[in-house]
Amino acid sequence: MPRVPQLLILAILAIGAVAGLQAQSGVRFTATSSNVSGAGEPIKINLTEWSPDSRRDDFVAAWTLTAPAAQGRGGRGAAGGAGRGAAGAGRGGAARGTRGAPATTPTAADLPPDPDVVDPDNPAPRGGRGGARGGGGNASAQTPESSLAAAIKKSPTVGILWTSENVGYSIKYAYRLPQPDGGERIILATDRRIGAWSNLWTTSPPVAPTDYGFSIIELHLNAKGEGEGRGVVTGKVAVDSVAKTIALDAYTAQPVILKAVKRQVGN
Repeated sequence: MPRVPQLLILAILAIGAVAGLQAQSGVRFTATSSNVSGAGEPIKINLTEWSPDSRRDDFVAAWTLTAPAAQGRGGRGAAGGAGRGAAGAGRGGAARGTRGAPATTPTAADLPPDPDVVDPDNPAPRGGRGGARGGGGNASAQTPESSLAAAIKKSPTVGILWTSENVGYSIKYAYRLPQPDGGERIILATDRRIGAWSNLWTTSPPVAPTDYGFSIIELHLNAKGEGEGRGVVTGKVAVDSVAKTIALDAYTAQPVILKAVKRQVGN
């Protein structure tokens, strides 16, 4: 008889361990591309975490150009990051005399298991490193597009969107909005435009693609975790005043670009 409680405890611990592993594995979705030149392409979206409200607010401020201007320290070097006084480096700073030194990229969390490995902030051919950096816009340009692009670029990676290309797209924003019917609305942003290295994402007239250097994706899912996604390569950014987040403008007017979206079991 004493062994029964022990077996019960072991069973409880085993269940807890499985739940812990599932929590660490993140959230995964599968989908198929639609209404683009490479329609039918399998898509995987692997998320490690949801973006916090603070990042939501930062992105809204970036788009509306209401983010506080960065205060430079060190006189001549404060504006452009060049010179001995840039960003408060002074004589002993790490950036002394460095022209155009890039900002430090935040360390990304471990990504969900995938067939191959990718550097999340520098997508490269699967199994290798050294993919092209860049894009994302000029942080100093006073336009909503470039301001948001800069905010997206400097944010930590929270997932990867995989296509059939040899590179993955870093997801820098993943904001979840639970719906009253048990479904969910999910806003995603990648720091590079989907299809930047492929001709599989060309739209057909009269649908015009956006000219952003990033992609905004909005998923609408029912209580079963099934639904669709729009945006990706079409539509404009807007601020949802109710949800207080950036979102896809005129969602219902956009074509479905991701069909058969499904949240994977265990997420």
